[in-house]
Amino acid sequence: QVQLVESGGGLVQAGGSLKLACTVSGRTFSTYAVGWFRQAPGKEREFVAAVSANGVYSDYTASVKGRFTISRDNAKSTMYLQMNSLEPEDTAVYYCAARRSTIYSSTIYAGSRDYEYWGQGTQVTVSS
Repeated sequence: QVQLVESGGGLVQAGGSLKLACTVSGRTFSTYAVGWFRQAPGKEREFVAAVSANGVYSDYTASVKGRFTISRDNAKSTMYLQMNSLEPEDTAVYYCAARRSTIYSSTIYAGSRDYEYWGQGTQVTVSS
């Protein structure tokens, strides 16, 4: 059974930083393509960032480019989202997601329907 467990959310002032982590269990982590999504109150879940299974390629939604960095540590079966220069508009529940891929795959998945497994979500609140 695949499980995703998130950590690292919280309350931060505008301009501050947070680092989210998501540990994946149940299958060899290096064979997953992974991503982060978020959902603000009253809004649909949206793509934030993703990284390919081989770790070579990544992509971001325009509003976070230059501020957020997605990374993965296959030895720890963990993915991260480093969030800098946070803005009140970044306030949302953040979800990590994973889908089966292959260790050599360069494909990035930006659609929520592309993912098979989801974390429980962690709240990020940015005060102005």
